[in-house]
Amino acid sequence: MPKLALSMIVKNAAADLRDCLESIRGVAEEIVVADTGSHDETMAIAKAEGARVISIPWEDDFAAARNKCLAEVQADWALMLDADERLDPAAKEEFPALLTQERISGFQVTIRNYVFDASKKIWDRPAVANDGSYAPAREFPAYIEHENVRLFRREPKIYFTGRVHESVGWRLRETGRKIGAAASRIHHFGMVRETAETKASKLAYYRKLGRLKAAEEPQNAQAHLELGLVELENGGAALDALGSFRRACELNPGLGVAWYFAGAIHFQRNDFPSARSCLRRAEEAGHTTFAVAELAGDACYHLKYFEEARTWYRRAQQRRPEDAAIESKLGMAEARTGDSTSGLRRIRHAIAMEPSNPQMHDRLIVLHVWLGNAREAGKAAEEKLNALDPKPEDFLRAASIWPQANEWERAEQVLTRGRAMFPESEAIRKALHQIETTHTRSKSRNDARVGT
Repeated sequence: MPKLALSMIVKNAAADLRDCLESIRGVAEEIVVADTGSHDETMAIAKAEGARVISIPWEDDFAAARNKCLAEVQADWALMLDADERLDPAAKEEFPALLTQERISGFQVTIRNYVFDASKKIWDRPAVANDGSYAPAREFPAYIEHENVRLFRREPKIYFTGRVHESVGWRLRETGRKIGAAASRIHHFGMVRETAETKASKLAYYRKLGRLKAAEEPQNAQAHLELGLVELENGGAALDALGSFRRACELNPGLGVAWYFAGAIHFQRNDFPSARSCLRRAEEAGHTTFAVAELAGDACYHLKYFEEARTWYRRAQQRRPEDAAIESKLGMAEARTGDSTSGLRRIRHAIAMEPSNPQMHDRLIVLHVWLGNAREAGKAAEEKLNALDPKPEDFLRAASIWPQANEWERAEQVLTRGRAMFPESEAIRKALHQIETTHTRSKSRNDARVGT
């Protein structure tokens, strides 16, 4: 039976290491830990858990460090984990069968990155609600999944490459070896342990390493993609990031994710034609994600290409059928192509799906205004007031619509309600005074005409 070793590099990992090593008990027969300069109890814990511990110098190169650790492995297969990761219990049943698959040299493993913020993303992958299947992670509301080759044969030609974002996957592909997929997961807790300070420090360091990697491997499209992503995370250096994404696309036109991020930056800069072009290339390259379809639809909508926007939004809806935002955007696009009945129905449905989402209500208001339905727009604006915790601007907006339908008293009622809720709002006070004055003058003129 093939044997499996755990291979890992660590530094000051005492808080996590014991739980990590406990998760591979009964799975790995060998443990090799390479310490890069710990000042805590990391090495003592590793030795107590039965690991063979080596000390290695840190040289600003993750691949080099991992390869030094890997060189000490004697087993037939290696598993790579970091200290803030845990192997899923299901691996104990699955891995023995994987290690006997003679035609496969490595396995992609899904990594669940737990997060506190359900709106967070890794690259363009959104967080999803935590299903609670892994008990130690049930306190976290969401996670983001990605895949990496973490289980692989121990052979001289299989080793890590990349100063940062290192992987053995590239060597497996370069040498024509087959990669399979494991069903078991790795659970990553690093993102829920980060403070703002440690995150900023990590991003700055990864930016430094990313620039070194791109300089050392100028023809590596992946290196330029990774650098673009870390440039974005480091304070949103959009122009630097765009240059990296463009270079990645030049080197590998089939790298759809690079086209997506280039398109996203163009969109942020209101360059909608370039955004549309890049997003089409992303889709053509096989990066057929929800994010690509939604953003392409948004770019086309801004360009007033409403038929094309509708096509993209429909594609996005196929990829995420229960998304209220896409339902409402599709409704807007359908209305602008002439089908206002279907458009209004879709936006009403989106509001029913997410009644507390202000964007859904805003789209209904905007569409009624565009259709010239001032009375319906006013009703929609008041529905928003009733459905949400309104802000002063919500009352001002609702009040501004009713005079278009000659409903001055409704406008006064809205502002009076707003004044009661926000007595300190000078904007509401002025608007109420103006409405009252204008309404009084209008009524006087009408009365004069009747008297005449």
